[in-house]
Amino acid sequence: MFRRTRDREFRDAQRAGQALLAMHTELPLPGAPAPAAPEAAEVPDFLPPEFRAPSRQDVSGLMMRWDLPLVIDGEVHACHCGAYRNWVVFNMRDDSVWLRCPAGHETKEERLSTAWYNRNSGPVDHFHPNLEDGLRHLGH
Repeated sequence: MFRRTRDREFRDAQRAGQALLAMHTELPLPGAPAPAAPEAAEVPDFLPPEFRAPSRQDVSGLMMRWDLPLVIDGEVHACHCGAYRNWVVFNMRDDSVWLRCPAGHETKEERLSTAWYNRNSGPVDHFHPNLEDGLRHLGH
């Protein structure tokens, strides 16, 4: 007895809702103001160009110091001159990784990748116009 009353009330509420929705099937709604046309205002960039950091493609490469012994594939990497610490690690634009020992010997290291460099390097703190300035900044 009570259930039929609840069901009837529910169906009546559904019908009233459907009738209300059926009244507003036309878009835009009748009597509503027309939407304003979006203005093509030019939004300035967040930073002016002189304050933006160069992108990865704008620089020849990245470099970092590696003062500890460099362990690659479970073995300590050593230069042919005997140096095994105080490396400068270069990550070039072509995604190759180069090592430079304190004596100035450079070699391409195939076992290291850009992903390894990104995991082990910190944030870029300086940009240098040439290699000599970068090496001087790193103490080499």
